[in-house]
Amino acid sequence: MACFAGADVTRSSAYPRAASAQIELFTKSKVNTMNRRTTLVMTTTSLFCFAVGLSSSPSFAQQQSLKGQLIGTWALVSSDQVRPDGSRLKQFGADPKGINVFDANGRFFIMIARADNSQIASNDPRSTKAEESGALIVESIAYYGTYTVNETEHFIMLHLEASTFPNQIGTDQKRTVTSLTANELRYSAPAAIPGTQIHQVWKRAE
Repeated sequence: MACFAGADVTRSSAYPRAASAQIELFTKSKVNTMNRRTTLVMTTTSLFCFAVGLSSSPSFAQQQSLKGQLIGTWALVSSDQVRPDGSRLKQFGADPKGINVFDANGRFFIMIARADNSQIASNDPRSTKAEESGALIVESIAYYGTYTVNETEHFIMLHLEASTFPNQIGTDQKRTVTSLTANELRYSAPAAIPGTQIHQVWKRAE
């Protein structure tokens, strides 16, 4: 009886130790799981913050497609016709006004006018004199249509559906992008005068 009693005591004393070990193992496992979850959450949050910061940085803007950077509204800064000898003609004056809109669906609208655009004698457009009409055509231009972008050669092709200068309707006009940042667009195009290039600078409208 004493032997059996001793065995029972030994066996019963081993049970608490085994249970304690199991509890300790479970606790460690739970803590490790919580640590892994915490690390995962912190890593995900850090990556998200990094992505948000990266998307707003200038370097990220440079990695966007040309079309992606064009989309939006631009205000005209300058428009010069540069002759072969380097001299410049400012068709729309020293302080031209203009707007250039590219939408995400491939449509565009452009209007440019002199800041001191001449007024006509009558408020009725039907009463415009021939010389007044001619001045208006020279001092302002507006047209719209669709556009495509050549990402490799960095140019924009405009297809004009309507224009205040009728001869442009249905034509395709090429704009070679010479510089593009988040806030400034520069491009050039052949002018009507042989050998002359139009250089325009635009800033992103606020």
